[in-house]
Amino acid sequence: MVGWSDLIDELDRWKDSGRVATLWWRDDDATGPSGELDRLLSISGEIPISLAVIPDAADAGLAAWLVHPSRSHQTTRLAVLQHGWRHQNHAVIGKKSEFPPERCRRAVADDLAAGRARLAALFEGRALPVLVPPWNRFDFNFFPVLAACRLGAISCVLPRRSPRPAPGIVAANVHIDLVAWAGSRGFIGEGAALDGLIGHLRARRLAQVDAEEPTGILTHHLVQDEATDAFLVRLAADTGAHHAARWLDATEVFADSVCFRP
Repeated sequence: MVGWSDLIDELDRWKDSGRVATLWWRDDDATGPSGELDRLLSISGEIPISLAVIPDAADAGLAAWLVHPSRSHQTTRLAVLQHGWRHQNHAVIGKKSEFPPERCRRAVADDLAAGRARLAALFEGRALPVLVPPWNRFDFNFFPVLAACRLGAISCVLPRRSPRPAPGIVAANVHIDLVAWAGSRGFIGEGAALDGLIGHLRARRLAQVDAEEPTGILTHHLVQDEATDAFLVRLAADTGAHHAARWLDATEVFADSVCFRP
């Protein structure tokens, strides 16, 4: 069973090789301000969060929450990503997906464009042109539609196969989902979370996966339990105290996207 000392050992190996282990934090399913979101921000401290917001359900109060003086010092590096359009399943068969292969391109383009416009109107420059498809599924045939809608990046789950899965599109995924969706819908457990985190860091260091892809942590504040909170508090403390660990904000994670350039 891996423990916190194993994480420190892995980070020490990065330090010994003169490298810095980059990480990023994505939180999904945001719609409006809530006590759960307040708690997430309190736990994150100085770590930037990339908030995947469902456009059709987005509450204008969330924009006000982000810029409120009481928390604006923490939300300066908090970015809004586009979590589909309605988080609605359109798959006829198989696993849930808002963008399954059986949908027509026009419908997908309409959803993507509407979502982009909605978030830009609510959050202005904080809304980045990054798609986080619900259930982390997006049929590859729709990549040209993504680019046509001026969405220059995508974030799913598991190590990326390529930093550029299609012309004009940058990919940066998350690798450790802290929710046990197939079980209790609570915390996956400290051992499983650390094993996934350390495993991806080690695979990057040994060039078994794309070494340049930052290691991504995925949370869902609306279902987050106390055990997850405790894990994140410890993770923030241990990585914050180590010189070989650095948390990136979304503009750094997706910096290579052409949509970020003037």
